[in-house]
Amino acid sequence: MMKAAATLLAATTLLTCAAAPCTSALAAPTVRVAKLPKPAKVAKPKKAQVVEIEKPRTVIPMDAVRPVLSESLIGQRYVAIGSSFAAGPQLPPAKPSWPARCGQSQNNYPTLLAEQFGLELIDRSCSGAVTDNVLGPWGEVPPQINSVTPETRLVTITMGGNDLSYIGNLFSATCAHNARLAAPGTKSKGCGPVRVPTEADYVRDEAQLTEIVRRIRATAPQARVVFVQYLTPLPQPGKLCADTPVSETDAAIVREIGKRLSEITARVAEANGTIIVGMDRSSATHTPCDREPWMIGSPAGYDGRQGLQWHLNKTGMQATADGIATLLIKDGVQPARPAPAVKPGSNPPGQQPTRPAPGQPVPAVPVPATGNPPKR
Repeated sequence: MMKAAATLLAATTLLTCAAAPCTSALAAPTVRVAKLPKPAKVAKPKKAQVVEIEKPRTVIPMDAVRPVLSESLIGQRYVAIGSSFAAGPQLPPAKPSWPARCGQSQNNYPTLLAEQFGLELIDRSCSGAVTDNVLGPWGEVPPQINSVTPETRLVTITMGGNDLSYIGNLFSATCAHNARLAAPGTKSKGCGPVRVPTEADYVRDEAQLTEIVRRIRATAPQARVVFVQYLTPLPQPGKLCADTPVSETDAAIVREIGKRLSEITARVAEANGTIIVGMDRSSATHTPCDREPWMIGSPAGYDGRQGLQWHLNKTGMQATADGIATLLIKDGVQPARPAPAVKPGSNPPGQQPTRPAPGQPVPAVPVPATGNPPKR
């Protein structure tokens, strides 16, 4: 009976599979095994290599490198722009080739510098000049900047002090000091006030100096432009002497103006890529109270024959010319000959004394031997 049942089941399965493909329930299931990828070959570790990292280098563009070339300026045009610290009022001998009121000296630093380098000097410095007188006319005196031409190869500038009453204040302060010391009942001329510049004054002075450089560059792009700082007229606080007869209060005002003026000039020079000669610093130990003064203070009884009060003496002019020459030589300019030893002389016979500029007040402290000096 068991055998008959098995035979019947087999027959049924055959009939079903004949009609459609099927998988026999009796057959073992088929299992497909996926092939695994062969393991990647592991490279043998190499010995560690030390890679040297190059240190960063500063790359300077070729057009930024300015080689210093040796150059002669013999016979080239040199224009001196400035006020009394460049002109040298009453410093003998007087230069007769310019209006007497400008007070130019044959021993001023532009003349000494021109002689050392063999330059053709056009000296436009004028005592009492302000920045407006560089950019525009001043009475019969044409704008100083008009003398700058495309052929100009050197321009020196000492300017901006009169815009701030820098040296003019010293005359007023001296007058006030002497008036306080005068005997009771002594009649004296009124003293001008010691002026304290405003911030607007300083801003304008800087803008004017910047405009002067801009116009020089536009007219004479090949010219070397040299700013010459004003010399320091007073010693440090607490060290005033008989040759600097001003009060400490007024001296503090003058010192502050000098400090601000030096800062302004330095900024303008740096911004415009010009040479700057720091006579303010180098003269700080050569005030009228020092052993070797480069400036004349206001000594009692001074007759004015060696230069105007509160201005450069011959030694100061030579020191300034030497300071400029040192930087020019460093910049590649060849001197024509060593610095000349120019001896102070006397004004030519009949030379008119320096007079105040039109519209400018007479200084409070006159110089008896030569008449009233210019304001500054």
